[in-house]
Amino acid sequence: MIALSPTRRSVPRSNPLACPPKPALDRRVLLSKPEARRLVGVFKVLANDTRLRLLHALVREGELCVNDLAAALRMKPQAISNQLQRLAAEQIVAARRETNQVIYRIIDPCVTELLDRGWCLAEDAEARQP
Repeated sequence: MIALSPTRRSVPRSNPLACPPKPALDRRVLLSKPEARRLVGVFKVLANDTRLRLLHALVREGELCVNDLAAALRMKPQAISNQLQRLAAEQIVAARRETNQVIYRIIDPCVTELLDRGWCLAEDAEARQP
């Protein structure tokens, strides 16, 4: 069982799952309506505290089975499975069977960076509060 620490650890490391190189945001053509709708869909899937915690646990550990994720988040395995299915439907995570366990991992490397940037944004916004 893993324990999720409330303290953020910032360790420089090379990430084999790093986002593939893309053009700088300020150099891209303005988002089209369909691209914006697709981006909204991504943010909607990620805009859930349980799914964010699941993703963070997977970033920390690499792969985890449903029962270990349930123990870490102190939730029922069925509730964890439901949330993981939402992430899998968006091709953010993938599952593999190992005997009687289903083991999940993040398959979209951009998710790790987005989670890190989002957390940074939230911390910075909180620090700016008077």
